[in-house]
Amino acid sequence: MLFNSYIFIFIFLPIALIGWYGLNRLGRYKLASLFLSAMSLWFYAYFNVRYLAIILCSIGLNYLLSFVLARLQTQCPPTVLNGDESDSTGIRTVGGFRKKIARRAGLLAGLVLNLGILFYFKYYDFFIENINLSFHTDFNLKHILLPLGISFFTFQQMSFIIDRALGRCGHYDFINYLTFVTFFPQLIAGPIVLHSEIIPQFEDPEKRRFDSASFARGIYLFVLGLSKKVLLADTFGLMANFGFAQTFSLDAVSTVFVILAYSFELYFDFSGYSDMAIGLGRMFHVELPLNFDSPYRSCSIKEFWQRWHITLSRFFITYVYIPLGGSRKGRARMLINTFIVFLLSGLWHGAAWTYVAWGAMQGLLVMFDSLGIVGIRGRKEKRPSRFHIPAPLGWVFTFTLFNLSLFFFRSSSMLAAGQLFKNLLSVNWNGKLFEIAAQLDISEIYVLKQALELAAPTAVSYLYLFVMLALFVLAFYLIFHKNAYERATHNELTSGRCWGICILFIWCVISLSQVSTFLYFNF
Repeated sequence: MLFNSYIFIFIFLPIALIGWYGLNRLGRYKLASLFLSAMSLWFYAYFNVRYLAIILCSIGLNYLLSFVLARLQTQCPPTVLNGDESDSTGIRTVGGFRKKIARRAGLLAGLVLNLGILFYFKYYDFFIENINLSFHTDFNLKHILLPLGISFFTFQQMSFIIDRALGRCGHYDFINYLTFVTFFPQLIAGPIVLHSEIIPQFEDPEKRRFDSASFARGIYLFVLGLSKKVLLADTFGLMANFGFAQTFSLDAVSTVFVILAYSFELYFDFSGYSDMAIGLGRMFHVELPLNFDSPYRSCSIKEFWQRWHITLSRFFITYVYIPLGGSRKGRARMLINTFIVFLLSGLWHGAAWTYVAWGAMQGLLVMFDSLGIVGIRGRKEKRPSRFHIPAPLGWVFTFTLFNLSLFFFRSSSMLAAGQLFKNLLSVNWNGKLFEIAAQLDISEIYVLKQALELAAPTAVSYLYLFVMLALFVLAFYLIFHKNAYERATHNELTSGRCWGICILFIWCVISLSQVSTFLYFNF
């Protein structure tokens, strides 16, 4: 089920809200959680009912592992010995040694379980294809249908199991754990939430009461996110999809506009989804973490990754970068760890060498940034830099380099990505830009287009070009002003803003006839 669909907005969401607050008002807290979990599973199964078995098996196995860890920990009596392990009092015990073994076994089992599920459904065919190519074998591919959201709910559960195995958290009630994993706002495309952020909220009776302020701001943020997706991302997508289908016939100018169109489509699509997810969470009086913080304002690549897909970066820093040694073992080791994290991030996005190349490019850029050779003038930095450049120039470099990396991210093959780089170096003009602009045959300009076709038919192509340029100007304006989260959190909900939100909502609802899925559903 899509957030940007009639069935979600007018049927699913009202039922979920009424059931959740109604049962909580009656004091039936467990039943309310079960109801919310059931609604979330319906939301997930709506795409493909076969996905339901996969997510339920994943939840069941992870919870069973957590239960086994809890039992092993309670069955380790503190018997004093002269070994190497000690409990919290400093007394060396057999129990402490057994707990350490149990934790390590649980950690290994959790990693094998979750990474095994992710590998089978997402990477098996990619692995076999490369084995066949490298060793001239002929192993059969399974052509497995990728379950929606598997990368998100697998990482979410893996973080829980790692924390359980390392003794950072206890064993939760199954109903709360089920609600934590399946909570529908973040189930399909994040944010990647931690158990410590969500489960305590479900355990808090105060969070189960209707809060008008939270609900109002949730609606405000949801509509702003919906507008990003329906009115901006999908419109930019018309140009991006056409352009990437014409990769080998683009000139330099059209290549620039195509990659900019995809860049804005990707940002408004994914940040719009995150805004809607956070807004929905607030409607249920649940706070979800911020996932985007105006990344296109960034003046360095490191700053960019502190603002883009924040919860994924947090996961890799916490569960990969720091365990590898982080920055504690010297600069060389820190740079290697950084590169590994970005390679894994690229592979997380998809089973293709284009994603690996994208991750490698981002890793190299962040490594260079970490060396501190170039700094941003006026910014306080931990490490002194040899050269300093103005912030606007830093923004130009950062925005340009990220967009160049999207050649890999969006292309269907390395050959196609290479062709896009070749297009940038070409000096020919073939008029492809007018064909790209013509994709903006949107309903909002229908009357004006019809008038021009009667009065000056040759001017219609220039109308499309004007609309395209206006759309890019609007996009740049939005990225340098308050983002949706800042507006929904800090702005006073005046009558003017409420009327504006109502107009945006009606505009989006009218545009829902052209429903499209979110880009990150593919990851």
